[in-house]
Formats: sequence, structure tokens, C-alpha cells
Amino acid sequence: MDVQFIVSLALIVATFALYIGIAVYNKARATSDFYVAGRGVPPVYNGMAIGADWMSAASFIGLAGTVMILGYDGLAYIMGWTGGYLLLTFLLAPQLRKYGRYTVPEFIGDRYRSNTARLIAAVATIIISFTYSVGQLSGSGVVIGRLFEINTVTGTLIGVVLIAFYSAMGGMKGITWTQVAQYLVLIIAYLIPVIFMSLQLTQNPVPWISYGDVVSEMRTIDQELGISEYIVPFTEGSKWQFIALMFTLTAGTAGLPHVIVRFYTVATMKAARWSGAWALLFIGLLYLSAPAYAAFSRFILMTEVAGSQLNNLPAWTQAWVDTGRLSLADNNSDGVLQWSELVISNDIVVMATPEIANLGIFVIGLMAAGAMAAALSTAGGLMIAISAALSHDIYFRSINPNASEKKRLAVGRWSIVLATVAAGLIALNPPGAITQIVAWAFALASGSFFPALLLGVWWKRANGPGVIAGLIVGLSVTLGYIFAAKYGGFTILGIIDTGAGVFGATAAILANVIVSLMTAPPSKQTQDEVTDLRYPEQIEYKDGEYWLKENVK
Repeated sequence: MDVQFIVSLALIVATFALYIGIAVYNKARATSDFYVAGRGVPPVYNGMAIGADWMSAASFIGLAGTVMILGYDGLAYIMGWTGGYLLLTFLLAPQLRKYGRYTVPEFIGDRYRSNTARLIAAVATIIISFTYSVGQLSGSGVVIGRLFEINTVTGTLIGVVLIAFYSAMGGMKGITWTQVAQYLVLIIAYLIPVIFMSLQLTQNPVPWISYGDVVSEMRTIDQELGISEYIVPFTEGSKWQFIALMFTLTAGTAGLPHVIVRFYTVATMKAARWSGAWALLFIGLLYLSAPAYAAFSRFILMTEVAGSQLNNLPAWTQAWVDTGRLSLADNNSDGVLQWSELVISNDIVVMATPEIANLGIFVIGLMAAGAMAAALSTAGGLMIAISAALSHDIYFRSINPNASEKKRLAVGRWSIVLATVAAGLIALNPPGAITQIVAWAFALASGSFFPALLLGVWWKRANGPGVIAGLIVGLSVTLGYIFAAKYGGFTILGIIDTGAGVFGATAAILANVIVSLMTAPPSKQTQDEVTDLRYPEQIEYKDGEYWLKENVK
């Protein structure tokens, strides 16, 4: 058993003990604890929890690798995901918090006065969160597989057991405080390697400034090798695909049920806004570092691995070949590894970086602990979203309204366990790379929840039949386009499956508006409620006038 294995395992076990300890200490004892953490989380800590919830295995493990392989075109992920938080913080989160419900389907059902809309929204929540969680469990398999030098399939199964345990135990209250700890672990793990690489390659410890020099050097190497230049836009896809992907990720962010519910855990509208501001700061630390990671890793691979004798490659390459995520083929039988013969999965770039840059056993172990924190934190939030849809929106609101609190908590916990196991089984043989699977979840959210929430808050004429039409049409168009583009080779303007949300959202908004205008308008009370959502909590809209809260009888 080598020293690296012991150090990595010790760090992962220590952080896991911390997470499980926090989850047990903050065990949910009431339904408000289980769904919205008792609405008592301070904004700065909620911002950290949002950051951890957000920085999934796709962001932590897959994002830098995606940028490394796609070059300029990979920036659509960074711009789309960051822009989505601005949209959510200003356009939707405070208003949804003021409405005061537990889940997104509950908001849709009550705002549009439609049980059918709530049930469709609950099903959509399960589909979106389930798709997203497959990516997370696949990510945990990459980390555990590398740590134990086993196949990623076995690693995924270990991740399933861990996630099911601590998500079911703590509910939203336990997960929120666990995610604060996970954010600190993952951001430290992410920043230390990129800072050290920056020092190694440029003698400057600030990677966000220094990586431009490395990109300039790579440009020369790209020209010498005759490959498409790293910084030239639209080499991996059309301009329309770039824009469609960016829109899909932005609108999807503003419609993701497990992210929106985070804003329900604070006390006021003001606290919801501040949570979004803090989250943007905490998320920015990782997203601003991903392009630097990508540039440094690509540069080291091009200069230190490509061009080497196959029998004289660095020791780290063999360990990753064993996981099935790296292949080295001597196609021309000259005994030298050419750049074109190096096939590296974008899911391992960040995980392999400390080894590529020879940063030492402690940093490699810390990276493994950080990657597990990223995969677990998001998976926990997703499982709560699925659980809330099943136990609150479907079971309690539709099947058994008289269920006791104890019964509702039991249904919630069991639904987490079953959902984790089901997602884990699909993650054993994932249908795409982690970032691609996650992009599908965003496409589904942008085609369903984003139009329903945007019109629900900002267009008081939107009604029940309209939102039902919008949800069904948006989901159908998005799913149809994903399948047609991925498996049928069908595209419009070069837009592939990851940009499907642009069609889903357009179709959903049109369906909602047309059907709403063709059917009876909502009641005056509903329209007043919608107008009221747009104003600070101390102001209430009633009978066509604005009142300070204490004057409203």
C-alpha cells in the first residue's frame, strides 16, 4: 500500500467524518428543517452552501477539462453558469422567497391555482434532478476509482452508499451546514494546485493574471503542431451552438429546483438577495480559476508528456490508464507519444493536475477530498429536491394530506435512498461526459421551470392552462431535441444536444402566452399577489394601491 493512497484516504475519511458529524448534529426533526432548514440560515453561510451546491462534480472535475479540450468554445460553460446566477438573484429568487413556499412545484401550483401544474412540475423536478445526479455520481466514481485504483464502476457504487446515508439523515438543515464545510474543503483543494502550478510555470503566484503568458506560448506550439489553436473561437462548434449553450446554461441556472430552494432557507427577501451576492463571490473564485487550470494542464501535457518515449512516461499516466479515462496509443509505431495519440477524458484533467505538475502527495490527497466534497454536496441538494417533490408535492399535497409529520419525514428519507440507488445504476454506464449530462439537466430546466417562473412572477396574466401547456410543450421539445441531436444527428444551425434549452424555452414561453391569452384570466386576488411579489416585504399591494405592512388589515 503506497503512501499516496494512505494520505488521500486519510484526508477523505477525515472530511467525511466531519460531514456526517455535522449532518447528525443538525438532524432534521421537523418538516421545515427537512425542506427549508427552518428558514434560519444567515446569508453569508447560505451563499457558501449555494456555492457548494452549485460547484458540482461538473464544475470541480469537468469544467477545466472541458475548457482544456474545447479551448475558447468551453468558455460558454463559464459565462452561462455565472450569468444564470445574476438572472436568478435579480429576477426570481427574492420574489420566490417572498411567496413563502417549500418547493418550486408548490410555488407553481399555488401561484397558478392548479394541482395539475404542481404535479407536472413535481415530475419535471424529479426528471431534472435525476439527470443532474447521474453526473454527480459518475464524478464520485472517477474520484473513488482513482483513489483505490479500481474501475470507476465500483467507485460509483461506493459513492451511492455514502450519499444516500447522509442526505437521508440530515435533510435540508443537515445538508446546508454540511455544504458550508464542503465549500471550504473544495475551494481550498481547487485553489492550492492552480496557485502552485502558476508559481512553477510563471514564477507568479496569481494564476488569474499569469496564465495569459502560458496561453501565448501554447499558441506557438499549436502552430508548430498544425492543430486548431486553443484561443481561436468556434473551432469545436458553430457560433450558434456557443450562443445556444450559453442561453441554456443561463436560463437553466435560473430554473434549477435544487438551487432555487436554497433561497427558501433564509428569513427575508433581503437575505435572499444577499445570499445570491455572496454565492456569486464564492462561485467566482472557482470559475475564474478554471481557465487557468485548463491552460496550465494543457501546456504541461504538450511540453512534458507529448513527445516522450512510450516506455519513459511519467508514473502518474499508468494509474489513470487503469481507470479507463486515459488512453495512450502508439498509432504510427515509432515508440514516441504524439499529441494526437494522447486521448484524455475531460473528466480527469483537474483530478490528474497535481500529479501532472508533481505537486506532492498531500495536494493530490486534498484534491481527491475536494472533488468528493463537490460531488457529494450537489448530490445531497439534488436528492433533497427529488425527495421534496415525491414526499411533499406528490404524497402530502395530492395523495395523503392528513399524513403526520413523522410519516412525511419517513417518506422523504426513503425517497432519497431509492432515488440515489436508481441514479447510481445509470451512472455505472453514463450516457455522456459529466459536463454533457449536466448540460442536459440545464436544458430541461430552461425549457420547463424558467418560463413558468419568469412569467409567474413578471406577467400577472399567465394562468393555469397556460403554465400546463408551457411545461408540457417545453419539456417535450427539449427532450425531443436532445434525443434527435444526440442519436439522430439532427441539428438546427449547428446547435447540438447541449444547446437544446433555447428551443425548449422559446416553445414553452410561446405556449404559455398563447394559451393564457385564449383562456380566462386569473382572479383579481391572484393578479394582486403577483404584483405584490415585486416589492420589498414591508410594502404590500392591495386593491390597486401600495400600503406599508402595518396599515394592511
